[in-house]
Amino acid sequence: MPIMSSEDFSVHADDCDEVGDGMPISDLPDEITSIEDLECQCWDEYETLAEI
Repeated sequence: MPIMSSEDFSVHADDCDEVGDGMPISDLPDEITSIEDLECQCWDEYETLAEI
């Protein structure tokens, strides 16, 4: 399940060390239309949004 950081509203994988405090979200924000929109390295293991 993705987690949105409370510091900068970036989206991270639930096992990411960089997320800090955050809130689990059930869906990715509408602004994220491809895997390249997710900036953190925690998403490198995924190739498409469908895998998330």
